[in-house]
Amino acid sequence: MNAVLGRIDDGPDPSVGSVGTDALTQTTDGDAGGSPLASGSPRSDGARPTRDRSGYAKDKALAVLRALVPMALGAVVMTVLWSIISSFVPQIPTPLVTFTEAVRLFSDPFYRNGPNDQGIGWNVLSSLARVGMGFGLAAVVGIPLGFVIGRFDFVDRMSSPIISLLRPVSPLAWLPLGLLMFKAANPAAIWAIFICSIWPMIINTAVGVQRVPEDYMNVARVLNLSEWKIVTKILFPAVLPYTLTGVRLAIGTAWLVIVAAEMLTGGVGIGFWVWDEWNNLNVTHIIIAIFAIGIVGLLLEQALIALARAVSFGNDIT
Repeated sequence: MNAVLGRIDDGPDPSVGSVGTDALTQTTDGDAGGSPLASGSPRSDGARPTRDRSGYAKDKALAVLRALVPMALGAVVMTVLWSIISSFVPQIPTPLVTFTEAVRLFSDPFYRNGPNDQGIGWNVLSSLARVGMGFGLAAVVGIPLGFVIGRFDFVDRMSSPIISLLRPVSPLAWLPLGLLMFKAANPAAIWAIFICSIWPMIINTAVGVQRVPEDYMNVARVLNLSEWKIVTKILFPAVLPYTLTGVRLAIGTAWLVIVAAEMLTGGVGIGFWVWDEWNNLNVTHIIIAIFAIGIVGLLLEQALIALARAVSFGNDIT
């Protein structure tokens, strides 16, 4: 170790210095000689970004293909299976017949020929309105209740048996109670949506509050923060991803339940429209409604995923 330190103190090795000087001289001579790499000519500087841009475009195209090819293959497989089934069951229309009828149906989705004869667009909007009202009420009640349950252990132990008892009950089992209480089909359907949507919000919000690191709460105690500041400054930002997961689960369940509820309650709505088309033995419209229900549900879920990604600060949400 002393020998090494002595060499460092004595200065650089003469042999190394001569090599460095020769290399520096050669580099300087090369620059003076007009080396294209060192002279900074436009031709050399422009070539590398072009290659980088072309490589980036190729990678992006390959990524798009990797995403689209499996989806396209899945659509082809589904269409082939559908065609095979329709060949064995003549009552089921072929994909081509269904597509042709869907184009005609969606060319005028908002027509009105009476209270029981309206376009599919009005039926979808009516169902979305019911889902929005029931889902919104569930969020107003369920999210604050989840904060309370997660924040206070006594409330958690008190409410846990009740939630465990009521959560597995089918939402449609609550529909007769809604009809009994509200004496009308529309609020009864909203009641069913409220009941099925509230449980995921309560449970996920409570779990998020309980998983907040204890160090955060210790800092709040040291700073003598009020309960309102603890909720708004500490708990809410930490629990938001959990709450949005509950919201995603709730919206999927709500959209699933409203179709079944409308089949039983009647009125204007996509569920009633499906049941009405079944009474008319119009299987083509039923299949079109199935695709419409699936597309609307997919759009709702993707919108909530985009919202969750926007507020989750880099967390991986799929």
